[in-house]
Amino acid sequence: MSMAVVGMIAGMALGFAGYFGGFGAFLLVAALGAIGFVVGRFLEGDLEPGDFFRTRDDKRGRRR
Repeated sequence: MSMAVVGMIAGMALGFAGYFGGFGAFLLVAALGAIGFVVGRFLEGDLEPGDFFRTRDDKRGRRR
């Protein structure tokens, strides 16, 4: 499935949530979608838990 189709489906889900459930439902669907995206990246091996807890100096390769 292409990224354009995934983006379209996500946009439609957010649109339906916003229309039928209001702004709170829109935010809930957006937050759960973001969490699902991050979990999916972990499962694919693209992210590691340490990526969120490193300091800026470690990401740039400079260490003191």
